[in-house]
Amino acid sequence: MARSKISASLVAVLLAGMTLTGCSSGKDGDADRKNLDRFTAEEIYKRGEFELENSAKPKDAVFYFSEVERLYPYSEWAKRALIMEAYASHRAKEYEDARSAAQRFIDTYPGDEDAAYAQYLLALSYYDQIDEVGRDQGLTFQALQSLREVIERYPDSEYARSAILKFDLAFDHLAAKEMEIGRYYLKRGHYTAAINRFRVVVEEFQTTTQTPEALMRLVEAYLALGLYPEAQTAGAILGHNFQSSPFYRDAYQQLRGQGLSADATGDNWLTKVYRQMIQGEWL
Repeated sequence: MARSKISASLVAVLLAGMTLTGCSSGKDGDADRKNLDRFTAEEIYKRGEFELENSAKPKDAVFYFSEVERLYPYSEWAKRALIMEAYASHRAKEYEDARSAAQRFIDTYPGDEDAAYAQYLLALSYYDQIDEVGRDQGLTFQALQSLREVIERYPDSEYARSAILKFDLAFDHLAAKEMEIGRYYLKRGHYTAAINRFRVVVEEFQTTTQTPEALMRLVEAYLALGLYPEAQTAGAILGHNFQSSPFYRDAYQQLRGQGLSADATGDNWLTKVYRQMIQGEWL
């Protein structure tokens, strides 16, 4: 836009932003924060944008966006400020605040074009905490549920594809935690406990990247217990689906060392999985 075409209203907004900028630090800044009602919703919103773009503390922007919502509720600027409050809170890693703002947006403006983004932000607030939760997988399950909401409610939105990718990664994360616990038990000779964990991966997380190792570990655990039909069937499933995997080669060597082959045999939960697989209902 040429300088001569800058509107008077935009000049007013810019001047207001400069005024707010000049009063944003120190005791005077704190006092000015208490008197924001002398500014318009747009002016306060612009100040929030300025903080978000220029401050190292996104939480500073949250204050201004939340003030728009407080001082000018149900206005168009309040709606815009609410979604930005959720975004700024997420950037500040204030995940509970991000969820709260995003949920308020969804509840207040369910039909708005930004509702899909609000749902996506809500899901991200869980997803981005997955690596922080140790063995507690509650947040991972909540991330999966929220990501599914994005996928099912807004399948044509620009966020659906990213939600699908993150859903798969979160799902894989759950399987990886089962594997971690299973390996822990296996290493200490608690074979039954280990088998229970690997079975969960095979039955409930069969589309994840953890499945080949889970099958190989089942071969190892069942061989240790002398349950050869189960070990052979686990090897057969592994060979049928992941023959090029190094986990199959490892399982094959273990079976061969016991004079066994990777064939489905016996009548157990793994033979049922094998039959389902051959019929195209598994993997």
